[in-house]
Amino acid sequence: MPQRRRLCLAALAATLPLATRANTPESALDSVLENTQPVGAARLKVWGFDVYDAKLRADPGFSATAFDRHRFALELAYLRTFKGADIAERSIGEMRGIEPLSAEQATRWQEAMARLFPDVQKGDRITGLHQPGQAARFYLNGRLLGDIGDPGFSRRFFGIWLSPQTSQPRMREQLLGLAGRTP
Repeated sequence: MPQRRRLCLAALAATLPLATRANTPESALDSVLENTQPVGAARLKVWGFDVYDAKLRADPGFSATAFDRHRFALELAYLRTFKGADIAERSIGEMRGIEPLSAEQATRWQEAMARLFPDVQKGDRITGLHQPGQAARFYLNGRLLGDIGDPGFSRRFFGIWLSPQTSQPRMREQLLGLAGRTP
């Protein structure tokens, strides 16, 4: 009887990953990205140091000139360790470089990001989902972190990478699939 019981348990254990896969956080993000298409990818380097790899996926019909009107996902795969609070602070600085923010907006948005963004290790992936006119939704390694339900925040946050006023124009071109194209 113990031999038969071990075989039954082994058979059950072998089926568990298949049975639970549909409910994993990764599959939740995968279902959100189901109809999206790859747009572009780039690596951010600062002072010769690799910071992260970025990938942009968007719904069909995505337009670079009207990025804020489309649903898309931007994944950052970190190549270094960073504190979540530092990511939030840097994001506000980049957003200010694109267009002015009121002190109240900057404080509110930085606090929201600091609450939401965890410390990241090399290999961690934060994926941001732009939901036009609604919110920005964030995932860590496929697990939902939460939303920042302010359409103005979402547009400006993703503008860090996609706005013509970005501090990283070459990265923008690569993410939008524009690198190497002639106008």
